[in-house]
Formats: sequence, structure tokens, C-alpha cells
Amino acid sequence: MSNQQPYPSYDGHDPHGSRPAPAAQEPPTQTWEGQTWDTQFQPVQQPYRPQEPAPAAADTAYLPTGDGGYAPAPEAQASYDPYQGAPAAYEPQAAYEPAPAAYEPAPQAYGPAAGHPPAPAAPATGSGTYTSPTTGGNARVTDAQRARAEGRSPIIAPGMQPAALTAVLALLLAGAAAVGPYALVVPLVLLQAVTAAGWFRLNGMWPARQGIALAFLGGVTADIALLAVDAEHAPAAIIGTLGVWVLLTLVLQLRNRASADERMYGLTATVTSAALAVVAAGHLAAVPEAVTVGAVAVAVTVLARALPLSGVASVVVALLAAVGAGIAAGRVTDVGSEGALLGLAAGVCALVGLRVASYDYPSRFVHMTAGVALPLTAAAPAVYLIGRAIA
Repeated sequence: MSNQQPYPSYDGHDPHGSRPAPAAQEPPTQTWEGQTWDTQFQPVQQPYRPQEPAPAAADTAYLPTGDGGYAPAPEAQASYDPYQGAPAAYEPQAAYEPAPAAYEPAPQAYGPAAGHPPAPAAPATGSGTYTSPTTGGNARVTDAQRARAEGRSPIIAPGMQPAALTAVLALLLAGAAAVGPYALVVPLVLLQAVTAAGWFRLNGMWPARQGIALAFLGGVTADIALLAVDAEHAPAAIIGTLGVWVLLTLVLQLRNRASADERMYGLTATVTSAALAVVAAGHLAAVPEAVTVGAVAVAVTVLARALPLSGVASVVVALLAAVGAGIAAGRVTDVGSEGALLGLAAGVCALVGLRVASYDYPSRFVHMTAGVALPLTAAAPAVYLIGRAIA
């Protein structure tokens, strides 16, 4: 280790007394010359800096008196604290107060509906706001959840694939109606089954096998009743079947031991699903030519509504297509030009069914069941009433 100059003393003189040491000069840094364990890192030693000696308290605590003695100074006598051993006049540091947080969380932004998850927060940019939710990089965030977080209406249309299935089912109804009532029962039973399952799933009740089976059985019972009676007694058969199924649903719900809210939800969903399945049987009670015209109009309406157009333009185009389809189908059948009115009414009912199937965050299963069946089911009353009027 290299030689090092001695540190200066407190009185500012060289320890050997040869010459005064410069007060502002700093001693050289101590370094190692030999090999150490770590040859890559050499610590840097800070030079020694002498501090100014603090004035002694005893020099100011007592003052000489006239009789050769000493007496405490007035300031020291008044400010001396025997517990601390230091003058109490010395102001201590202020009490510890935690510094204000540098980051204050921004208020949470929730959607309009209570109990829903909040919108994703934006990165910490200092603005304290949230950006719009996004689906990028997170496959679990659906379009419905993004609409809920942004406060928009969660109306998601079924799209082209359910519309194509609706068109296929409508064409089956139209062709079977031309063949006869017993041929019409086959696609009608399929329509009733999809209607019952889709309505329960649209209301968030799944699986609900008992309710779906009960609603589907009501539709099949209405079909059997319509085949057994004359055309004049078709309304009585439909209304009677619906009344019996409402009573049966009430009895079954009385045996349910769930909570009151769950029983009310189950009762409402079951009665509505059974009513829709029974109403769909109106195609079997209607005039066959009216069924053909109405089914063709529904098929064209849902396909036109699925086109990538704006909201108002899409509705107008769909209704015009329904009128055109009604006129074309009316010329083929015995309905004639009055098929325009029937096509318009069936198109309006089909749009209502699509609107219902698009509501309240529907899933793909809802689109493939309720989105397929509800346009045709909703058109059944119009097909029956207008068909009887123009026949």
C-alpha cells in the first residue's frame, strides 16, 4: 500500500508542528497496489472532510459574577432542559408528516348498468382518464362487453349465417304448405323446437331442459289440435292449448323450491316460450297460399337485413324486398297483387323477431336458435290473419 499523507488535525496545523496544513486541501485517495480477491472492481474511498467543532454549551451557560463566582446565564437558565441535556430553545424538527402521494388513482369508470365489470384503465399518462375498451390482445373481451363498457346499446344482429338458415327453413315451409298440412308439420315442428330452445337461451337460462321440453310439447299439442279440428275452429284450438299450458306451467312452478325471484323468472320464460311455440302453429292454421307468400317474404327480408348497410337504409331495403317478394309469390299463387300487403306485414314481423334476437348481449347460440326461428314465428299471426282476410 502506497504512502499516505497524514490527516490534518482539528486545530488546522501539521501534527509534526513544522508548518501549518492547508485547510482547503483534500488528502489523496487511498488505493491498493497489491492483488485483491476482486481485480475488476476497485472501491473509491471518499476523502476525509473535517467538520467545524460545535461551540461548547459550557462556554455560554455560565457568566462570571462580581464576587469572583459564576452564575448561569439567563438564556441558558430559562431554556435548559434537564431531560435532554441541551437547551430547550433549540427548535426540534417538525413532526413527521407523510408526503402526499405522487400518484392519485383516477375515479373508476363503470358502465351504465350496475354490477358490470369496469372499463379497462388507460396507461398512466398523467391525465387520469380511461381510454376506450379494446379487444386487441384479449380474446376474452367480446363485442358485447365492449358495448357495455362504453355505454352503448348492446344490439348485435345475428348476421348472414343465421339469416341463410332462416331462409332455408322458410323455403321448406313454403314448399311444404303447397304439398299439404301433414307435410307442413315436419318443418313446423323443427321451427317450434328451435323457438323453445332459443327463447330460454336468450333469457340466460341454460340448461333448462324441463322448460324447453314443456314449451315444445305445447307447440306439438297445438299442431295435433289443429290437425284434428276444422279450419273454423283453429283459433279456439290455439287459444285453448295456450291456456292449458299456462295453467300447467303455474302448477309446475308451485312445486319449485327455488327462491321467489328464480321462480318468477322461470315462470315468465316458460310461459313466453310455450306461447311462442303455440303461436308458431298458426302457419298450420293459415291458408296454404298465404303461408307460401309469407314464408318467401320472410326469407327475402332476413337476407336483405343481413346486408352490410346502415340502420335506416337496411330496414328500408328489407321492407322493399319483402313487398317485392310478396308480389312475386302472389303472382305464382292465387293471392295475386294482395301479396304485397301480406309480404309487407310478414317483413315487419320478421324484423321484429330479428330485433328481439339481437337484444341483451346475445351469444352465437342465441343467433343460431332464436335468430333463426323468431322471424318466422313472429310472422305466423300476420300470415294467419291477413291470409284469412284476402282469401
